[in-house]
Amino acid sequence: MLRRRISLPGAVESPLHARRALRTWFAEAAEDPDLAAGAVVDEDRAADAVLLASELCDNAVLHAGTGFALALVITDEHLTITVTDHGAAPLERYLSAPRPTTGRAATHGRGLLLIEKMSDAWGTRHDASGHHTWFQLDRTHAADPLSVGDRAGPPSGEATGPPASPAGEWPAPEAIRRLLHLSDRLEDELSLAEQVTELLRRLSEVTALSGASVLVDYGDGQGERSVAAIGADPGDPSPRSEADLRLRAPLRGRLAVTGADLPPELLQVCAHRIALSVQSDWLTSVDHRQRAWMSYLGDASELLSQPRELELTAAIIPQIVVPRLGPWCAVHIYSTLGRLELAALTHVDEDQIEPLRQSLSGPLTRELTELSNRDSGPTRFSAGPLPLIAVPLVSRGRVRGVLSVAQADGRAHTAEEIMVLSDLARRASLAIDNAQHLAGHKATSQALQRALLPRAVPTAPGIEFAAEYLPASSAVAVGGDFYGVLELTRDSRWLSFIGDVCGKGPTAAARTAVVREVLGVLIRDGRPSVQALEGVNRVLLEARDPYQFCTLAAALISRPESGMLPGLDVGLVLAGHEPLVLLHADGGAELVGTAGTALGLVPTIELSPSMVHLDPGDSLIAYTDGIVEQRRRLGTGRLEQFGHDRLLATAGEAANLDAAQIVTHIRAAITEFGSEPQYDDVALLVVQAMATDAVPAARIGAVA
Repeated sequence: MLRRRISLPGAVESPLHARRALRTWFAEAAEDPDLAAGAVVDEDRAADAVLLASELCDNAVLHAGTGFALALVITDEHLTITVTDHGAAPLERYLSAPRPTTGRAATHGRGLLLIEKMSDAWGTRHDASGHHTWFQLDRTHAADPLSVGDRAGPPSGEATGPPASPAGEWPAPEAIRRLLHLSDRLEDELSLAEQVTELLRRLSEVTALSGASVLVDYGDGQGERSVAAIGADPGDPSPRSEADLRLRAPLRGRLAVTGADLPPELLQVCAHRIALSVQSDWLTSVDHRQRAWMSYLGDASELLSQPRELELTAAIIPQIVVPRLGPWCAVHIYSTLGRLELAALTHVDEDQIEPLRQSLSGPLTRELTELSNRDSGPTRFSAGPLPLIAVPLVSRGRVRGVLSVAQADGRAHTAEEIMVLSDLARRASLAIDNAQHLAGHKATSQALQRALLPRAVPTAPGIEFAAEYLPASSAVAVGGDFYGVLELTRDSRWLSFIGDVCGKGPTAAARTAVVREVLGVLIRDGRPSVQALEGVNRVLLEARDPYQFCTLAAALISRPESGMLPGLDVGLVLAGHEPLVLLHADGGAELVGTAGTALGLVPTIELSPSMVHLDPGDSLIAYTDGIVEQRRRLGTGRLEQFGHDRLLATAGEAANLDAAQIVTHIRAAITEFGSEPQYDDVALLVVQAMATDAVPAARIGAVA
């Protein structure tokens, strides 16, 4: 076991003497016969020990403000170093206080953090003799297989530490090696400021400098700032020398030393070594930033790629930008009248949104309009409430609008941020373009869907009609479900029908129109229901498209000829369609109608007409298969359909309601049942027999 102790005054040069004492003790340990063979402390562990001890010695001088004692204990397995100061408060309490995040003061207070990261054990204790901070390191550690050659062994004399060289002279070769070499472990575990500080300390030990600092301009518009500094303040009148770090653009930097006259070549060699650490750290940070930007743009693309309405798309864009690229963001979009209008606005401070909205009108809007007309790329503006950068939103050669982003804290956007903003603007403009096309397509589809559904159903004494259409989509694609009611004879005969054409879109819409018109013409021409459906089948077959078939339920409604029997007579013909629900006034419900052949598949179809009588209060409910096929997912993961039995039960619950209320009740039951999204259109048509003196209001078919 080797024990050594030294007491030093609270002077600036004391940490330097402490480091030299440690290296001398490590050399003595190698020759101590009481220690195990191979007592030379591993080079990297010795460097770690000197670095950590130096931090604690600096803290004792700078923060405790007293002299300190340095103690070393080396055993066969460990080395333990203790620094004891006599400050008025525990050192770690001082170091836990908030510290500056920029400037030279920000480099202090890292001693305990380094110890925690690099030592095998550490701790503190307080007693009458002072405040003791200690750490323990294993004497050796497993070599990194990637750096075995770098750790082949310390050069002769390294453990003792080279003496300082006279002014103007080159140090010994072993001193230069120590001056320029950092182990892999130190480079991996130390931050840039800590690496550069260690290199400056070594330069100070070799050359007896009184101070040194490294200043770097990262080309981000914030100017030159200190990376690390030791010793004398920048205002020290001692001789001062500088060397360019010769960094790659956009970086610029310099090494400044005071208190010694160094050979220019030696100063430049040290500058090159420091430049390697600065450049490597910057490249690593650039790589991390680029990966972060790629992830950011990927997430933005995923958000913007979903088809949405224009208002929602515009609202999402500034939410993506703020606060990552600025404190507020505005999106202006050209209206159908060709005017640039504010479509969305987001600010980190919600209280500022309305004042900002007012500021974004007037002259600034005119300037943004001129910018979009020029399509000149990202442009900086000084007008408005804050300096901003504006990027035209261009898609397929057409300007869709302008994206405006404010500068943060008076700092101009960097070239990297402008590139990201330009890329984001391209994605946003494509999303706006898609949303505008979607809006046009939706308007066309809605107009076509309205044309295929009746605006209102007839009204007459003793009978009530009610209907509703629920599209599965947001009315972007025209559905194939349809219904209608035709008045054949004033207040005595009607034709109600409901059907489902296979597919969606323009082809299904055209086929729906054909079915409606042909069926109406044939029925009004006096053809029986069966013959009318056969005529529709022949027309559909002429298209020679087996994928555009149709199911249809036709109900020919009339008052009883005798006039003595109250209610309505209904002649049903089903062509591949779902059976209808007959809801009795007393709450009983049953399925009626005989299934036949769907239309448009085969030349000869089989149809089985049937008769149903509706007493006053009875209702006949026609529907498409979207109702019974509505699904929900059970706890086991299995899907369950609404089904005919649940439909009958639901209808029975509405026995005392009028036709419109029955439609509302069934729709609510479907909505409550379905945990899965509605995947098929739904059409409902209710015919209700009433007392002969009752005249219902017109029921308008709802088109969502």
